[in-house]
Order: sequence, then structure tokens, then C-alpha cells
Amino acid sequence: MANYYPPPGFHFLVKFENFSEETDTRFQEVTGLAVTVNTDEVSEGGENRFTHKLPKKTSYESLVLKRGIIKNSKITKWCKEAVENLNFEPQNLLVSLLNEEHNELCSWSVVHAYPVKWSFSGFNAESNELLIESIELNYHYFTVKNL
Repeated sequence: MANYYPPPGFHFLVKFENFSEETDTRFQEVTGLAVTVNTDEVSEGGENRFTHKLPKKTSYESLVLKRGIIKNSKITKWCKEAVENLNFEPQNLLVSLLNEEHNELCSWSVVHAYPVKWSFSGFNAESNELLIESIELNYHYFTVKNL
């Protein structure tokens, strides 16, 4: 019997093509998987009630990955190298939505991603929250599989 309920968005996995350590790619939040079709407006001569909106090209939002700080992380070293030395090594990555058996339901393949912002949550002596690392990535495009 097929399950027709939408899957929850809390069980997912992020895999970088060149960073294979499983603990290094566990994130608590992924946002920015969004594409927009840009348009050109063209006015038609003699018709003043509307303009034609013609598709031009697509643009993609920045991908934001959030997680608790991990010591000796290859991804952290990759970000540090980019922001401190302007040494950018674009990576491909895969964001997969998983089912209850940890099998892939669908995935987003992100192509040519590189860090453009690296930030950390605030420090507060009155709370016991984790220190969260946020990595913002620009990328060329993504493709969707099995959606």
C-alpha cells in the first residue's frame, strides 16, 4: 500500500562530494533550495492593458547549512581557507530527504558550491544553547531526483 502523506522535513542528510566523514556532514537545518525564473517585460504596441512577461533565465538562492560546531571538521577547514585566504575550491553536494528506514526519498544535487558567508551564533552565559555554525554557499544550480 502506497503512503500518500507528505514526508516530514526533519530527517535528512547532506553529503559533500569530497568530504566523506559522516559526522562532518550532519546538519540541523538546510535552507535555500529555491529557484526563480526571471522574466523580461515586453510592451505590445497598441495594447496598453498588459505587458508580456517572457522567461529569461533562472537564479538560485544561497544555500544555508546550520549545525553545532565540530572540531577538526574538513568542512570548517574548507570554509576557513575560503574566507581567510580567498582560496575557493567549489564542491558538489547532495541533500537527501530520508524515510523512517533511512533510505532516500528524494534528493537535491547542488553543483559548484562555495562559501560566501561563515557565521556563528551568539554566546550567552544565561542559556545552555549549542554554538551553531552557519555556512552560506553560492552555487550554480541544483537538480531534483525522485520528487
